Amino acid sequence: MPKKAKELSALTVTKLKSEGRHAVGGVDGLYLKVTGNSRSWVLCVAMGTRINKQGKEVPRRLNMGLGSFPEVSLSDAREKSRELRKQIKNGIDPLESKREKKADQIRQQGMKITFIECAQSVLSIKERELKNAKHIAQWRSSLEQYAFPIIGHLFVNQINKTHILEVLQPIWLEKNETASRLRGRIETILDYAKAKEFREGDNPAGWKGMLKPLLPEPSKIQKRKHHAALPYAEIADFMKELSKRPGLSARALEFSILTVARSGEVRGATWNEIDLENKIWIVPAERMKARKEHRVPLSSGALKILDELPRVAGGNLVFPGQQGKQMSDMTLTAVLKRMDRKNLTQHGFRSTFRDWAGETTSFSREVIEHALAHKLKDQAEAAYQRGDLLQKRRLLMEEWCNVGFISNI
Repeated sequence: MPKKAKELSALTVTKLKSEGRHAVGGVDGLYLKVTGNSRSWVLCVAMGTRINKQGKEVPRRLNMGLGSFPEVSLSDAREKSRELRKQIKNGIDPLESKREKKADQIRQQGMKITFIECAQSVLSIKERELKNAKHIAQWRSSLEQYAFPIIGHLFVNQINKTHILEVLQPIWLEKNETASRLRGRIETILDYAKAKEFREGDNPAGWKGMLKPLLPEPSKIQKRKHHAALPYAEIADFMKELSKRPGLSARALEFSILTVARSGEVRGATWNEIDLENKIWIVPAERMKARKEHRVPLSSGALKILDELPRVAGGNLVFPGQQGKQMSDMTLTAVLKRMDRKNLTQHGFRSTFRDWAGETTSFSREVIEHALAHKLKDQAEAAYQRGDLLQKRRLLMEEWCNVGFISNI
């Protein structure tokens, strides 16, 4: 029979400083655990046997924390320990009982919160997180159109795979890109619900292990859409036609083609990002898709456009829209429509550049990808390629300018 621990006084317990477990007596199995400056109560009790991974029967012990000291006093720790030992004697597993109570609390809480309410909380977070108002609107509209009518009124702890399939299956084949994004948004909302302890268990909107066996793979059924692009052999004639178009929107499109920048990067460009002396445009990380600062070498054509732009007093935008505000995302598309080029998109000129650079120049793929501010797909290659190849890109962008611009001056 194991030796009973000596019953320590409250004063003696306060003096226990050495690391490890200290039996305090009064109740079998009650210890004060000291780790650094932290001291807490632990109850260690034998609870029969269990089968281990090797299939052998081994002793099972309960190790249950009772709170920190001195917040929980010695007398309180002993009282808690006596109650727990009584439960064990009556065949109750305290840890299992604690888990059941927690699960019941989650169930009760989850019966008060609907999917719509959780979604609104997540949307509020996304409004602060996402920089692009268009993406926030897409989040909201997809949920309102497809998810809310079916699961919006349900309590979050009621939602299961059947409900998720009811939302997704009608659009999975015909609108798979939309459906895939919607699935991810529902998954995020239900993850939020679990983090807030409104529900428990696996996320029924998860892909691997949940919906993947039940729905066709998106990669197998999505029709890959490419931005309409102008053949590079026609770029000189196009730029000549564009140069005759008046207005800041035409100049913004022209500048975007020469710098192969994205629409938002050009429309949001400010004069303090432009270093005319060093012929460089530095786009800050927060305005880049990859959230990484991008240095754009300015060709002679791009510099000529900047040199001829009007400067608005008190304004910092390089290409201001109406009332000095940023141009809308449809402004550059509108220029193409007025040129009767409805089949083209601003983004498509990046593809034109990519085709031209890859097929007609000797510049390496890395230089071309850096010019487009693309992340290198090969992670090992990206780890070694830490520079941005600025000087090589400067030569590349001047060659691109010569193809589409210099000949038209």
